[in-house]
Amino acid sequence: MNSPAAMPFDAALLHAALDQISTVIKGKPTQLADCLACLIAGGHLLIEDLPGVGKTTLAQALSLTLGLQFARVQFTADLLPSDLLGVNVFERESGRFDFRPGPVFAQVLLADEINRAGPKTQSALLEAMEERQVTIEGQSHPLPLPFFVIATQNPSEQLGTYPLPESQLDRFLMTIRLGYPDRKAERDMLTGRDSRELLTELRPVMSPTQLQATQAAARALHVSPALLDYLQLLLDATRNGHWFVEGLSPRAGLAWLRAARAKALLAGRPHVSPEDLQSCAVQVLAHRLRARAGAGRGSAEQVRAMIESVALP
Repeated sequence: MNSPAAMPFDAALLHAALDQISTVIKGKPTQLADCLACLIAGGHLLIEDLPGVGKTTLAQALSLTLGLQFARVQFTADLLPSDLLGVNVFERESGRFDFRPGPVFAQVLLADEINRAGPKTQSALLEAMEERQVTIEGQSHPLPLPFFVIATQNPSEQLGTYPLPESQLDRFLMTIRLGYPDRKAERDMLTGRDSRELLTELRPVMSPTQLQATQAAARALHVSPALLDYLQLLLDATRNGHWFVEGLSPRAGLAWLRAARAKALLAGRPHVSPEDLQSCAVQVLAHRLRARAGAGRGSAEQVRAMIESVALP
């Protein structure tokens, strides 16, 4: 079997994957590109939106298109960490405990309505998302690769929701919103075939090994010293106290650069440009930053204003 490093990257497969997913999720090209960029960058995705706008369908379409093993967990108030991670079960015949893996042992895990579970269950995902492994009773179990968490979150004002802690939010590379479809896309949905029927017809466009080769190609994209200067100016702007209560951490800066590399790869560029940093700024930064009190605007608007205030070096 070819290793991901040995297998060549094929840009045409990326666009074929986007085209196929768009046959199910209509009228959302920007959000679909962000989702695929997040996966290419090796991150995890948080989708904040109302129920019924296609979050679950997006996760299923992505996994089917990329040939990845899919699992869905409905987060509820009574969900236990063991329901997610797995448990050790004593087998009488062998006289020992055997590990029964939970649904987290998938390549694409949909954590549906993650903020309806309690903090203990939310935090059970932290090690899996960061280390690509889980530890049960002192024994580590590696997760399959690639490993991608898509978590959905209902608006915090809805009943029965728990806010995600900052440490959990920081594990998500990007946050996006699907939103309502435009009139044309909604008319196509109303007059077309059911999305569940469309999902049954999807076939893998890429293999997991080809996806890993794509991730390796993104990591290898050239980043110029001038681009790094620009990135550091942007990071300094988040920390100067003018826009946000607290600035971005070094880990967040690295995450932003990974996302920009993935965006450059999708755009067909052999190097990262300022446009790549700018195009994913809100998705990477908004959930990590708190706007100053009294600003009258949310973090997304503050991020855009901050970007506009920083000139290219």
